[in-house]
Amino acid sequence: MMRRSNSSSMSNFSRRRFLQTSAAALGASSCPWLPQIAQAAAANTEKSKHCVVLWMSGGPTQTDTFDMKPGHANGGSFKPIKTNVPGIEFSEHLPMLAKQANNLAIVRGMNTTEGDHSRGTFLMHTGQRPGSPLLYPTIGSLLSKELGSEDADLPNFVSVNPYEVINQAAFSPGFLGPRYAAATVGARNNIVPNPEDEAGDNDEAGFAELGVDFLSLPDGVSQEQADARLRLWRMQQKSFLSARSAETANAQDTIFRRAVRIMNHDAASAFDLSQETDKVRESYGKGRFGQGCLVARRLIQRGVPFIEVTHGAGGLGWDTHQNNFNTVENLSKELDQGWATLMRELEEEGLLESTTILWMGEFGRTPNINNNTGRDHFPNAWTCVLGGGGIAGGQAYGATSEDGMEVTDGKVEVGDLISTLCQAVGVDPETENISSLARPIKISEGTAVDELLS
Repeated sequence: MMRRSNSSSMSNFSRRRFLQTSAAALGASSCPWLPQIAQAAAANTEKSKHCVVLWMSGGPTQTDTFDMKPGHANGGSFKPIKTNVPGIEFSEHLPMLAKQANNLAIVRGMNTTEGDHSRGTFLMHTGQRPGSPLLYPTIGSLLSKELGSEDADLPNFVSVNPYEVINQAAFSPGFLGPRYAAATVGARNNIVPNPEDEAGDNDEAGFAELGVDFLSLPDGVSQEQADARLRLWRMQQKSFLSARSAETANAQDTIFRRAVRIMNHDAASAFDLSQETDKVRESYGKGRFGQGCLVARRLIQRGVPFIEVTHGAGGLGWDTHQNNFNTVENLSKELDQGWATLMRELEEEGLLESTTILWMGEFGRTPNINNNTGRDHFPNAWTCVLGGGGIAGGQAYGATSEDGMEVTDGKVEVGDLISTLCQAVGVDPETENISSLARPIKISEGTAVDELLS
């Protein structure tokens, strides 16, 4: 039985909620000022939460990663290996993650409705089916709005290596507006791939260089000149906006001011990976995903609440309709190194307990293997993984049939997953935002899976 159950009468409460409730009760019976302290502490805890989404562009294969089917024709050529949790096995190409299974909850009963890349990407990023006239926000915009600070120098939401071509709306702030859009970090160089390296990470090449556009001053412009121009812009902008309330004018002002804040030296240095030793950079992997995970660690250290890192060789790399096993082997090795190193370093610095990690793609892949030694799109029964802060690790929740074709226990839909993520980072999934149609819209109307929460 894979599904974890809680028998305690406190099963619907996380430790955080229990402590807050207890503090409030104690304050009411003794010191009149203790409830205020409890509220302030709770608010501070919420602000210190972080979330990292590891997005597997193209749809990763569950039967070759976290839901192995050894001995069945659908199992393929990969061998399962033991993890540090008895009874849970991962792919042989995820050995570093296998040593951290105690920090991970494998959700093997995902069941969704969209088997198209564009539609599936939108569904998993927003929790909404595509096609509505309403522009729904991506989950990064929704959670960073609740967890972030408007006064922060760094963006509250950073997206590393996003592959937005497939569906730009899936990555947008939607009706929340540009204030809650992601700041994007992309590659500044091209690692020449080894022909046999489908992950696009050549060990003989240098490091992938990642950065944010336009953080440095143009040649010939001194800092004094830039400051003078900025003072002039602010004066003109104040006059301009006082006479206009158009949404486009306010959006432009928001984006520009945010860019100016990032340009200060301390903020910009967060993205400068040359400040890390080569040994540390190599420990994450030289490719864009590994270096992206390193960017995520640096941003978490500086208080950024939400980071998304995309893995997919600059496109739909996990879309393995053919040559599945060679491709997934290379992708898995890069995934294993970057993800496991990120968790290890966060744990060493005491940050993993406040950082929730979600690994997912737009859907899974067919358990049966096609005539091109590939696996096709499959939203019926697939896997995502939660880990870190707020998550009850060391378990596999739910199960699929012997052939992997259907969920047999612990079915989880996208709304349930998003609600669970919200609870893990301390955000009420029923929090409402007012849409452009003047309607209150909840972050999620799914049901959080209590068994997955610590």
